[in-house]
Amino acid sequence: MKRNRPSYVTDERLYHFIDEAIKEDIGDGDHSTLASVPVGLQQRARLLIKHDCILAGVDLALEIFHYYDKELEVEVLKNDGDKVKEGDIAFIVYGSARSILTMERLVLNCMQRMSGIATYTHEMVELLSDTKTRILDTRKTSPIFRMCEKWAVYIGGGKNHRYGLFDMIMLKDNHNDYAGGITNAVEATVKYLKEKGKDLKIEVETRNLKEVKEALATKAIDVIMLDNMSLSEMAAAVELINGTTETEASGGITKDTVRDVAMTGVDYISSGAIIYDAPNIDLSLKAF
Repeated sequence: MKRNRPSYVTDERLYHFIDEAIKEDIGDGDHSTLASVPVGLQQRARLLIKHDCILAGVDLALEIFHYYDKELEVEVLKNDGDKVKEGDIAFIVYGSARSILTMERLVLNCMQRMSGIATYTHEMVELLSDTKTRILDTRKTSPIFRMCEKWAVYIGGGKNHRYGLFDMIMLKDNHNDYAGGITNAVEATVKYLKEKGKDLKIEVETRNLKEVKEALATKAIDVIMLDNMSLSEMAAAVELINGTTETEASGGITKDTVRDVAMTGVDYISSGAIIYDAPNIDLSLKAF
């Protein structure tokens, strides 16, 4: 059952991730479990919440358990996106004691990380609840774990930006500098997309009002990023753009600064901090 799953969490990506994660952990066998736990022993364990948070990773946990052992049964008591408190039980898993023990750490690692990201994202989103500004994630993710980290942002109420390099054009400062300026970079991009028959949004990073004006003059951009600008310069840029394109603020934005940035009138605020600054949430899987 696909419970709270964005479109990029495809079966192909999901099962590839789970398969590689299991291989990494088990190697040639979970010898601690194989040595000590009798074959055929049936047991149960509960996922215990040890810190208030926005819960994330329940759907993934179900997939992990069932991928490894289709006979495992999971009674879900809390869902992805729920506000949970210390002492709550997220789910109870029943079945092979060996399977439960072997999957314990993989499930916990994923859920602890995802719940931390979902919680941090939710806090950022709540700070802007009375504004039009949306929180975006970035590509500042852990290699191989991007799907899960972006999924956690989605669960926490944030908006996912592009998934990777393939699903949107983003002309950053280095692209523009290498191309000889924003105008050259955009013109080359428009030509490339036409030749390749691709329909991708174009976003351009700008560092000052001069670059904002240059970006606007191309008349071929969907989003203008305002990168590391002062609040006053950002507000002036939003006024200059005047809804011609969408606007995105970027550059070291955290919970301490996000509301001031939103007050400039930007449509989006991208924050790598919702992923890389998020602490893991303490959870445990306990036999009972």
